Amino acid sequence: MPDTAQPLPDALSSPAASTEELAALRAEIDTLDDQLHALLMRRAGIVARLGSSRAKGEGPALRPGREAAILRRLLDRHAEPLPRAALVRLWREIFAASTAMQASFSVAAAVPPARGEHVLHLTRQHFGADTPIRPMTTAGQALAAVLAGEVAVATLPAPEPEEPEEAAWWVRFDTQHLQVTARLPFLMDPGGAGVLVVAATPPDASGRDRSLLRIELAGDLSHARLTTLLQQAGLPMRGLMIRRSGAEPVALAEVEGFIELDDSRLAALAGLHVQRLGAYAEPEPA
Repeated sequence: MPDTAQPLPDALSSPAASTEELAALRAEIDTLDDQLHALLMRRAGIVARLGSSRAKGEGPALRPGREAAILRRLLDRHAEPLPRAALVRLWREIFAASTAMQASFSVAAAVPPARGEHVLHLTRQHFGADTPIRPMTTAGQALAAVLAGEVAVATLPAPEPEEPEEAAWWVRFDTQHLQVTARLPFLMDPGGAGVLVVAATPPDASGRDRSLLRIELAGDLSHARLTTLLQQAGLPMRGLMIRRSGAEPVALAEVEGFIELDDSRLAALAGLHVQRLGAYAEPEPA
């Protein structure tokens, strides 16, 4: 069996390594820990000031777009040996603690039998170890909890092309009062199953985003024709699915960019009823 043990640093693997050298390295780590703690306390103090600042007004405590922009900046300057995933986990806990300082925060997680454990895992990973999470049997129950003000956000399985009718929550989604604001996980493997975060507050742009559009189709509009219409309107697509099982066919399009509610490109889709379900930061490759 090959030896997979990592070599020790030269200072520790050489014959001259001593108790004094180990003590010096550990003392350096202790000093760094103290400095990190001091910076965390300083950051928490600024968050507390922000929470009571008149400049912030009544804006939401949760800002998924800003959090994504911070993580991207840190990942751009990050170097090994600390894994990228560990960096994201550390800052996700910081974000969760900061949000809880500013407002009461809890999550309703839709945990259907087929994907429930996956939703719970990503919800806990994203919102931190101490955030209260309420499992719900269906997406409808989780969304109702947000509308009633019982929780701040809901987490739901991302739509899939072959999902059963009862799982297609996006078909009946209340765009007047709810919006998709984030997609989990932020570090995503290609083809990985995602989870969407829904809130009663609008999404905020991160600088590199995707938007979800629900389109009620007039007549028997084909997948290819709808793709062409979206491209002609200046809405580059990342994904498109069409459901024809209801009274009227409806499509879900994932497009590049942060689409505002009054975006002129939506008006270019003449004859189609288009609603924005939300927007979220484009995931980073794991």
